[in-house]
Amino acid sequence: MTRTAPAARRWCRSRCCRQSQCWERPISTSSEPRSIVFVLAGLGAGGAERVVSLIAAALVRGGDEVTVVSFDRPADPVFHAFPVGVPLVRLGLPPGAAPGPLLVARRVVALRGALSELRPDVVVSFLTKINVVALLASLGRRHRLIVSERNNPRAQPANRGWGMMLRALLPRADAIVMQTRASLSLLDARARRRALVIANPMAAPARERRPGRTIVGVGRLDRQKGFDLLIDAFARLAPAHPDWKLVIWGEGPERAALEARIAALGLGECATLPGNSAVPGGWLDQVGVFALSSRYEGMPNVLGEAMAAGVPAAAFACAFGPDEMIVSGETGLLVPAGDVAGLAAALEMLVADAALRERLGAAAQAASARYAPTAITAEWRALIDSLLGARGSVGEPKSERGSPAAEPLDRLVGVAAGEAAVAQHG
Repeated sequence: MTRTAPAARRWCRSRCCRQSQCWERPISTSSEPRSIVFVLAGLGAGGAERVVSLIAAALVRGGDEVTVVSFDRPADPVFHAFPVGVPLVRLGLPPGAAPGPLLVARRVVALRGALSELRPDVVVSFLTKINVVALLASLGRRHRLIVSERNNPRAQPANRGWGMMLRALLPRADAIVMQTRASLSLLDARARRRALVIANPMAAPARERRPGRTIVGVGRLDRQKGFDLLIDAFARLAPAHPDWKLVIWGEGPERAALEARIAALGLGECATLPGNSAVPGGWLDQVGVFALSSRYEGMPNVLGEAMAAGVPAAAFACAFGPDEMIVSGETGLLVPAGDVAGLAAALEMLVADAALRERLGAAAQAASARYAPTAITAEWRALIDSLLGARGSVGEPKSERGSPAAEPLDRLVGVAAGEAAVAQHG
C-alpha cells in the first residue's frame, strides 16, 4: 500500500492549548510504517485499556505508528503505560457530557473528524458502545475497521437501541474480535462470518510477591463484578479463619452499598475496599487467594493476571471466560455462577490447604503461557496484516473487498490457547 497524499498536519484544538505545545507529524508516503488507531472510552484502570497498551507496544516495536483515541477528558489520569511516542488523542466527551442520543452524535462527529486528520490504515475499537460509534464514524472511509467485543452484551444493561444498532452495523466491520469461543454465540450468522477469537494477553507485572493471608477481588465496584456475593461468601468462612482478610480493589458506583454490606455482616475488621491500586498489578503483591465473583464477563483480565503470577483462584463459571481459562481442580476452582455457598466452600478449601494453593497456583502459571503477550500480540499483527491486503470503504459489500474473513478462522488468526486534545505521550 502506498500513500500519495501530501504530508498532513495534526494539531490540538483545545481552547487551553498554546501553539508551542502542539505537535505535528507527516503521514508516511510508503508502505511502512502503517498507521493504526485504537479507539477506547477512556484511559483508566480497565482491562481493555491494559490490553490496548500491550498491543500498542508490540506494534510500535514492529515499526508501526500507533495512535490511541479516547473520549475522556484531557486532564483525566492515564493508568496504564503506553509506549513513548504514542499520541493520546482525548476528545473530551465522557459519559454525561451531553444527553444520551446527543452524546452519541457528538462522539461520532468528533471521532470522524479525528480520523480524517489521522488518516489511519486500520482502526481498532474496543467495547460495545464504542464499537457502534466507530462503525458509524467509519462509514464511507477507506481505512479497515476491527471491532473488539470485551464484555457480554447479552448480560450487560443497555438501551435496546444499542443492541439494534450493533446488530445492524457489525457486518460492516472488516473483522470482529471476540475473546472466547463461547462468546461467538452472541453474534448472528452474518456477523459470525466476520468473527474470530483472540484471547486476552496475560502476564503478571514484574513485581516481587509475598503471598499473605488475603483473599483478593479486583474490578470496578458495580453489579457486574458481584462483590456483594463475594462479601457474602467471605462472611461464611471468616469466623473459622480469623487470620484471613478480604481486600476488594477498585472503584465504582457500588462502593457505598458494599461498605454498608461489610458493616452489616460485622466484617469491618477483616474486609476492606482500598480503591484502585497505586500501580498496575499492585494488588498482586500480597494476595494469597484470588476470587472472581462476576455475574458475567468477556474474558477477565484480572483472573489471567492472577494465574500468570501463580496465584490460586476460585471463580464463578460465568459467561464468558472462566471455564475456558480454568480446568477446575487442576488450574483453579470453578463453581456455578451466582452460587455463594459454592464460592465460600471453594475459598475455604484454598485458605485451609497451603499445599493445594501451591499446586493450583503453579499449574495456573504454567497454563497461562498459552496467553503470553508475545503470542497474542502476534495474532493481532497477523489479523492487521491480512486486512491490509486489499482496500475499500467501510460499508461496502464485503464480497467486493477481498475480505480475509472468508478464510477459515484458524488460518486467519487462530483461536488463541466537545474539543479534541492531543498529547504526545512520554
